[in-house]
Amino acid sequence: MLAYQIQSTGERAAFADVPIPTPAPGQIRLRIRACGLNFADLLMQKGTYQDIPPAPFTLGLEVAGVVDSVGEGVRGLSQGDRVAVYSGHGGLAEYGVFDAERAVKLPDHMSFEDAAAIQIAYGTSHMALDHRAHLQPGETLLVTGAAGGVGLTAVEIGKLMGARVIAHARGADKLEVAREAGADILIDDAEDLRTRVKELGGADVVYDAIGGDVFKAAFRATNPEGRLLPIGFAGGDVPQIPANHLLVKNLTVIGFYIGGYLKFRPQVVHDSFATLFDWHAQGRIKPHISHTLPLDRVAEGMTLLKERKSTGKVVITP
Repeated sequence: MLAYQIQSTGERAAFADVPIPTPAPGQIRLRIRACGLNFADLLMQKGTYQDIPPAPFTLGLEVAGVVDSVGEGVRGLSQGDRVAVYSGHGGLAEYGVFDAERAVKLPDHMSFEDAAAIQIAYGTSHMALDHRAHLQPGETLLVTGAAGGVGLTAVEIGKLMGARVIAHARGADKLEVAREAGADILIDDAEDLRTRVKELGGADVVYDAIGGDVFKAAFRATNPEGRLLPIGFAGGDVPQIPANHLLVKNLTVIGFYIGGYLKFRPQVVHDSFATLFDWHAQGRIKPHISHTLPLDRVAEGMTLLKERKSTGKVVITP
């Protein structure tokens, strides 16, 4: 089978022809039908992601497909079941083996593409805003990188949770995507973010996927007792947070990494996915997928992420 692999840490990913894997006890083999791309895939190639498996490994963090084979001891899953798996890696291939406990059965209404697009982007935003930041109705939520994979879901979920949502993104086209997702106020990247947000009354919760100067500006526009979620660093710079400013304004900076919960509190992830799948069934959320590409065009998909030319998700269909 074909797999998009990294052979050694820091090396550029490339296709490899590898044997179809056999599931070990407690695992399932999936005929992969869709895999969502994430900024983490780029970081893994650079060797800078916080959770990199030993090389060689196949890229692709979130997948959906059909159970093809079941390992010894697996209960509740059978050949032919449609499932989603937040795998952490292994998704950019024709087949993959994954721990059965990470698999969630798909509702009949949900496409493989939607299932691959929902897990990390929506799961990150839902758990960050609800479980970690405790966003309340009527609060003001500032989302930076608001047209990106996770930023767009933060806009959508923030609005569902009753917040006033300020969306910050680059260019009219991306801001229009954020508006369609529910943003109340739009701020272009060319504007002075700090000044504009303060004119609007400040932010109670900041969901930042960019880092660098954007985070610094958002930090300075946060209201007393505000909460800041540094979700990602698509701008390339990890911001340094002045602790004395936290004291003066009684601010809270909240760390969040969805993959960590799979290790120490997996039920939080499962509960979040159950909520999101229910919202999808009700038509309350709908993943925005700007590009759907076949497996042999995965490098093109990675370039779209790197150059920030996609909106929402890029999904690969092996």
